Amino acid sequence: MTKMYYSSFFSRVKLLIVLTAFFVGFAAHAEELDRLVLVNEGDSPAPVVVFENAPPKTLRAAEELAYYIEKTSGAAPEVIEGRPDPLPNKAIWVGYQPVIEELFPELDFDFEHPEEILISANEEHLVIAGRDVWNPDHLEIPIRWGGTITGRQLEYGTINAVYTFLQDYLGVRWLWPGELGEDILKQETIAFAPFTYRYHPQFRFRNEIFYFASLYRGRGSITETGKWNRLNRLQLDSLYMRAGGHGFNTWWERFHETNPEFFALQPDGSRGGGDAPYPSAGSIKMCKSNPAVWEQWLKDVEEKLKEDPNRTVFNAAAGDAAALGRCVCADCRAWDNLDGKPRRLSWRGLSQEYVAMSDREVTFANQLGRLLKERYPDEDYYVMIHSYGPSRPAPVEAVPDDNVIISIVANSFARPEATDRASLEDALLRDQIKAWAEVTPNWFWRPNVGDAFGRWRGLPDIDLRQAVDDYRFVADLGAIGAFSALPHHWANLGPVYYLIARLAWNPYIDEQSVMEDYYQRGFGPAAENIAAYWALMEKTRERLGDEDGEQYPTIYDAYDQGLLDQAYGYLDRAAQAVEDDSIYEKRVEFVRAGLDYTRLIVDAHAQMKVVRESEGEEKEAAAERARSNWEAIEQINNDFPHALTWHWIRPEGRRMSALHPDH
Repeated sequence: MTKMYYSSFFSRVKLLIVLTAFFVGFAAHAEELDRLVLVNEGDSPAPVVVFENAPPKTLRAAEELAYYIEKTSGAAPEVIEGRPDPLPNKAIWVGYQPVIEELFPELDFDFEHPEEILISANEEHLVIAGRDVWNPDHLEIPIRWGGTITGRQLEYGTINAVYTFLQDYLGVRWLWPGELGEDILKQETIAFAPFTYRYHPQFRFRNEIFYFASLYRGRGSITETGKWNRLNRLQLDSLYMRAGGHGFNTWWERFHETNPEFFALQPDGSRGGGDAPYPSAGSIKMCKSNPAVWEQWLKDVEEKLKEDPNRTVFNAAAGDAAALGRCVCADCRAWDNLDGKPRRLSWRGLSQEYVAMSDREVTFANQLGRLLKERYPDEDYYVMIHSYGPSRPAPVEAVPDDNVIISIVANSFARPEATDRASLEDALLRDQIKAWAEVTPNWFWRPNVGDAFGRWRGLPDIDLRQAVDDYRFVADLGAIGAFSALPHHWANLGPVYYLIARLAWNPYIDEQSVMEDYYQRGFGPAAENIAAYWALMEKTRERLGDEDGEQYPTIYDAYDQGLLDQAYGYLDRAAQAVEDDSIYEKRVEFVRAGLDYTRLIVDAHAQMKVVRESEGEEKEAAAERARSNWEAIEQINNDFPHALTWHWIRPEGRRMSALHPDH
């Protein structure tokens, strides 16, 4: 299956070249074919007209549109705010304003679907618009870890329509973050035959697919990775849930002295574990049948709305260490269904088999949701809980209310055969997802992306085929979003991350065309060998995950000298195929930096084994070689921005344990 991105590559690339030449030639005769000509060599380009009083981020998108038109053609369009007087003979209209109904009388501008976008051209004008929702009194909100953002909207249809136009019609590509990853198709004439395109994404929650790139994540939102997320239509979604955490992790600190009754009754009679919270202060569990807990949660909602009136989803997820310290009071246990799936739960000094608590969690969420509706009857506010730990199985009888959203924490990401390790029946995580999807339409996929194949450690964990299967699996079941929190190691994971971004916007794309375009646009004459290189890495990953195939003591052992020689052979041939100092050569070097890192970290792992198992000069020589490898890794990190993320691979980090002699 790996060959699906490679076997027909050349024939399709030739067809792409022919079609590109065809359309360029067609554009040259656009005027005589009654096409809309936005830019023509020697003429003033059509202006970009954005509606009056557009929110700041929408206005910025209009300016970015003009910027990329100039980068593509060399001609800089004027950006006009509000209705021009007189009306231009031709223009690009960004966002809805009444005049466009006169210019496009056949179009319907009543956007019925969340995040719906519309792009349409006639012989004189182009409109790029979408469903926009915002509160002009609350455009600025605080973000995590300090600071504020300006331009907060509830829906960003027009902005995402602009980025769709730039990719699908102007041909701009953002292959990975930073200037090196941007690819522009130079063209002196920009013209289109009349067309209309409408779309609305199924996944309304996309902004947490990449770690620290969400709009609300502080500095991460304005980094090059944050920008890449925005341009690829991930960052500005319409269903932000702050879903990574849990709903009560500050409650012990706030209330254990004044309101011990809020906390889970333990078998020893204490609330929450008494003076020593169990399992920890941040993972404390609540007495969910206690109405006082509901009322305090609602008070917290009121405070959050004062801070950010745009919020619509509120977290009520149980604390982490999900199977530890659950409430044993009679009222909470009455919410459990005795026909639930068997699980093992633990308290301090006690562990026993019990039933899944999904019915309890859903009943609790429904109680909160009803209070929320009573308090805010005119608002569409939601309660969010995790299907996690003892609530991973679907409930037996309880059904989530319409304003309850389920975050399904099922780590089947790139692991379709993964089982729920806490299940006493070895339940497949995918079967649990299916069961929840039959209970409620309001759910999103939130896998805890693990590191079984080295993704967090920056190794080339390439799973293109599996990414398509994963996203289509949850899309077919009706998911309304996806949360992955992927790390950023673009030199070794760039292709799969590019594909995931496209799948999150539209899980039913033609993935083979997407990847062939990625290789051709990114690497030009080197596309053949780059595609073969990534196919090799995907095949290696598949061998690592195949229980019936070749086994390796560790993932590092998969990258033996034979594999590295083969991989470097592809990259050497890729380098030979491109011109010196060209953009393609620099991109090949970027990919090579990832392979260099892989070689160095694999060798560091081998040297540290010697350090642990030997003494004297042999031990010291191995330690010195490991240190030298790390110095080279730091140099790669400095020389190739975005190739790796040092935060995740620094030798003192928990994921890189025992790979450096000093850590």
